[in-house]
Amino acid sequence: MDQAIRSSMTRSVKVEGYAVKLGLELIEVSDGHAVVEMVPLDDDVNLFGMVHGGAIFSLMDEAFQVSCNSHGRMAVALNVNVVFHNPARAGCRLRAVSREISLSKKTATYQIRVMDRDKTLIASALALAYRKREKLPFMDGEPEPTV
Repeated sequence: MDQAIRSSMTRSVKVEGYAVKLGLELIEVSDGHAVVEMVPLDDDVNLFGMVHGGAIFSLMDEAFQVSCNSHGRMAVALNVNVVFHNPARAGCRLRAVSREISLSKKTATYQIRVMDRDKTLIASALALAYRKREKLPFMDGEPEPTV
C-alpha cells in the first residue's frame, strides 16, 4: 500500500467528526483491508441495555469506508447487508475487520466482521462499493478538521 494513502487515511479518520464523536479508532489499514475499534459507552445502548445496532453499524461502516478507499480512488457504498448475531455490552471493546473479497474497475465487495474482546461474533456484513474515477479528495494536503 502506498504510504501517502495510508498516512492520509489515518490523518483523515482522526479528524472525521462522526468517527471522533463515536470514538472510532483506526487500528490498521492496507490494500483492501481495515481494522477499526471502539469502546461503546453507556449512551450507546438501546432500550434493552445492549449496544445500539446503529453504533455497531457505524463501526462496520467506518472499517468498510477505509478499506474500500485504501486504493487511493474515491469509493462510496452502494449496499450493505448486516446480520446481528449477538448483543454487545457498553464498555466492551469492539473490533471491526473489513476485508476485500472482490475488486473490479467499478465495484468492490467487502466482508466485515465485528467481534468483542472474547472473540464473540457480534455482527457481520457483506458490502458493495462503487469505485469512482476521482482520487481521494484529501490526498493533496492535510484534511480539514471537522471537530
